[in-house]
Amino acid sequence: MYTTSRRRSNVQTSLSHIQINVRPQNMSFYRDLMTFLGWQPIYDHPIVLGMSGKDGASLWFESQAKEVENDYDGPGANHIAIGTESLADVDATVAYLRERNVPTLFETPRHRPEFSEEGRRYYYQVMFESPDHILFEVVYTGPTERQ
Repeated sequence: MYTTSRRRSNVQTSLSHIQINVRPQNMSFYRDLMTFLGWQPIYDHPIVLGMSGKDGASLWFESQAKEVENDYDGPGANHIAIGTESLADVDATVAYLRERNVPTLFETPRHRPEFSEEGRRYYYQVMFESPDHILFEVVYTGPTERQ
């Protein structure tokens, strides 16, 4: 049985990295996408790709161990969200996806007022699926730039 402790910890942490298992034939999709989104390669091999964001966190795309399908509605991670600095960055991502025939999902791009701190912030997103059925979100959260 899992129990929670109400005592505060002095441990200070931040996100270091996430490993995502993918098919090796799809590495170029992730390399191109993450490069477009401004991430820098830190390791690039045919079966392992490491990409670093501006905050130092990294995503590692590695060849999967088993041939199984990802189900983002099952137990485990649902999606990977990449934050942008403007609404225009989300729109540019939509154009990038359309040029590559990657469909957007869940009626996106759109503003999600239910996630926007009662209208005080803007939550504008696009969601899409990778060739390995990994759900991605590119999202702007911040002051309303346009109505």
